[in-house]
Amino acid sequence: MGRPLMRAASASVDEPLAQIRRATFRDQIAERLRHAIVDGQIAPGSAVTEQQLAAEFGVSRGPLREAMGQLVEEGLLVSVPYTATRVVSLSRDDVSEIYSLRTALETLAFAQIWDRRTPQFARTLKARHKELLLALPAGDGFASSLAEVKFHSTVYEFCGHRLLLETWRRISARLHLYLAIHQKAHGRAGPLDDAHSRYVELALGDRLDLMQSEIEHHMQRGIVQLQTYLQDGRFVAAAPTRRAAPGSGA
Repeated sequence: MGRPLMRAASASVDEPLAQIRRATFRDQIAERLRHAIVDGQIAPGSAVTEQQLAAEFGVSRGPLREAMGQLVEEGLLVSVPYTATRVVSLSRDDVSEIYSLRTALETLAFAQIWDRRTPQFARTLKARHKELLLALPAGDGFASSLAEVKFHSTVYEFCGHRLLLETWRRISARLHLYLAIHQKAHGRAGPLDDAHSRYVELALGDRLDLMQSEIEHHMQRGIVQLQTYLQDGRFVAAAPTRRAAPGSGA
């Protein structure tokens, strides 16, 4: 049995660790490129070049180069010296690895936060769950999968474990891509309306063991169908011809 939600003893526990910073032009380009990759406008494994993307996006090569470097760090692009930069490829093993890692990380995050959950944590989790539900009717796979990543980020931001949060951030962009493809594998743009209801209930409850069991089940639901979807090559085949993301730059 765990303890009920308690009021924070200090701001360092009550407030999330995430920091806010002003978006730069590089960040805007990175977001557009990220959107094109997650939406499937640029298929997994596709080679990309600065010259090609600069022309398609209507931006200069300097900030584009920086944006591509950012996406390499995030794991969405893979840079191979003296060959080419490519969009990350996806396989059954990739899916198995990231979901097993997610299970281990989220289990640890809840173990860290359990006896010091705060009202602010509860409010944030509920608010982000509501944001996720509100994103679903639009049928925007990018937005709904991003809202799902943000929802799952909550426990990492509040658990007070900086290295754990850093590790989560390293995989969150790639997870965004995987979640978008996961929904495509199920023929929808986002998770089912009730997919996270029990997660929220248990996360704010008094049984850590039940929460950790739910994490395991939550990660496993639909994973076989996603692996089959990738193995059959349906995601690559279904990806539309590459085109620039909406908007233009200077």
